[in-house]
Amino acid sequence: MPGGKHILGKPKGPKIFGTARVGDRGQIVIPKEARSFFGIQPGDTLLILGNEESGLIVSKPDVLDQVAEQILETMRKD
Repeated sequence: MPGGKHILGKPKGPKIFGTARVGDRGQIVIPKEARSFFGIQPGDTLLILGNEESGLIVSKPDVLDQVAEQILETMRKD
């Protein structure tokens, strides 16, 4: 990717933001540092993906739009 950044435009590499406990209603609180880092605001919709091998992925839905645009642009060039 351009500039050595991943899809969200943040520096590559793992980040540890802490832990989150699942409440009685299945809710988790995303640590404040993670919310700030990724620009997550109250009321935002997050996409939850996962499988048995990799676990869960939490992402903003627009990330998939960006990935799809990049794939389509690459296909257009070819």
